[in-house]
Amino acid sequence: MTTRLETLIDQGTGREPADIVLKGGKFFDLVTGELVASDIAICRDRIVGTYGDYTGRTEIDISGKIVVPGFIDTHLHIESSLVTPHEFDRCVLPYGVTTAICDPHEIANVIGEEGIRYFLDSSLETIMDIRVQLSSCVPATHLETAGADLPIEKLLPFRDHPKVIGLAEFMNFPGVIHKDPVCLAKLDAFYGQHIDGHAPLLRGNDLNGYLAAGIRTEHESTTAEEAMEKIRKGMHVLVREGSVSKDLEALMPIITERLSPYLALCTDDRNPLDIAEQGHLDYMIRTAIKAGVEPLAIYRAASISAAKAFGLTDRGLVAPGWRADLVIVDSLENCKAEIVFSAGRRVTDELFATRKQIAPVGLDSVKARPVQAMHFGVPYSESETPVIGVLPGKIITEHRRYRLPAAGNQAGVDLARDIIKVAVIERHGKNGNHANGFVQGFGLKKGAIASTVGHDSHNICVVGVSEDDMALAANRLGEIKGGFVVVEDGKVTGEIALPIAGLMSLEPYEWVRNTLHDLRKHAYALGTTLEEPFLQVAFLPLPVIPHLKISDRGMVDVDKFQLI
Repeated sequence: MTTRLETLIDQGTGREPADIVLKGGKFFDLVTGELVASDIAICRDRIVGTYGDYTGRTEIDISGKIVVPGFIDTHLHIESSLVTPHEFDRCVLPYGVTTAICDPHEIANVIGEEGIRYFLDSSLETIMDIRVQLSSCVPATHLETAGADLPIEKLLPFRDHPKVIGLAEFMNFPGVIHKDPVCLAKLDAFYGQHIDGHAPLLRGNDLNGYLAAGIRTEHESTTAEEAMEKIRKGMHVLVREGSVSKDLEALMPIITERLSPYLALCTDDRNPLDIAEQGHLDYMIRTAIKAGVEPLAIYRAASISAAKAFGLTDRGLVAPGWRADLVIVDSLENCKAEIVFSAGRRVTDELFATRKQIAPVGLDSVKARPVQAMHFGVPYSESETPVIGVLPGKIITEHRRYRLPAAGNQAGVDLARDIIKVAVIERHGKNGNHANGFVQGFGLKKGAIASTVGHDSHNICVVGVSEDDMALAANRLGEIKGGFVVVEDGKVTGEIALPIAGLMSLEPYEWVRNTLHDLRKHAYALGTTLEEPFLQVAFLPLPVIPHLKISDRGMVDVDKFQLI
């Protein structure tokens, strides 16, 4: 009986017909930068022939098309797509993303090990190759209340799972620098394996200390200068373009042929509406090329450089012996995926139908106490009040200070200066915490927007002009078991239910996309000037991103890493 290895060799040498042959097109050689006219032979899940002529049991004419390696999203949270891993697979794979490296710390911060296990079980059934990094920061900090706590003892049982790469983004960089024992225990357990980073604006000797702990990749560079320091110090920079965090334009100066071996692409957080309107990594590729980036540089970052950064040594090139993750595009510049192969399988609706479904988890995770309008009051002060300054397209916020108008003995909103209220309500049933503050930059003139997606502890976060509307929005989230809610003048005008840990929908991605489209319209009706108001709300409680944030415990000065 012929072994698998013998079959690969026989089809590669041409002694036997290949399972599949792509004929008539060209492939992008990411070693030389050449467009090469050649057949591409596939046996099972591997490429077995290039730079030659082949006969195949199945032959596909791709005349006029170009074959590139499958794209690798090197850092994302599938939960932020608001759909299950299976629906993410069906949504994104047709855009050419054949590998996704995810950190399930959103669901892990809500339901702990059960959430990680759900993602690992799902990753064994998806058509795309989903790799998992074990969530390093649950909770992310001591400044918030999460639904779970994952010390190193709870992570170790997952370490040898076939889909696990290593330790996920280590967000508590102050804990690393100051040698927090809990941080060091996790780093020590994964020392020598892949450890992903998360260190926005970290520079100089503090960055050196952070890297000395064995951290090798990071996606938080927001300027070319910051990225270059990290590259020079041995870090692999992941260029990010998500629904909120949009760093591609700022980092384009470093996306060059010379630096491309030290770059990769990621989305971090991207919802189905943006994917439908713009695309996924394919959007980053064509946007970069249109702006003057060399095609070789950006395609390397999207595949071979990404694979090497994460130790995936079997993918990223169109070459014999490599995994048959292939994208047939109309042109390098347009990067429109017309045919996609994942591990030698042509991606079709019928292929998705073969997957085993995984039972949902975390369906009763919203345990917040009901609130009333009076719970959103902030005592008036004649001195300046801290105000979170939102920067469109960034998750970094500014620490601003204003004297606010009085409304009786309470501090009031100031619509002339676009200052409205923000609150975070603990929703895991731990302590009933409720913290209030002010935020600038949403553009709201009325109503409220509330969400159970609130990185990273995922408590309820609500912004609004009216305390009554804020209370209605927050309470409605409990009734629908999590999601997004828009309220205007005492009426719920739009909502989307996300009952899986308050983060993901049970519905198909098309339904989520269409519902988000309607929801965005209702948010715009409140006056918001933000392109993606819901994810912007979700990042207000993230106390590991400078400079001012809010958690269920209060306003957080991230630079000092302490509650105000």
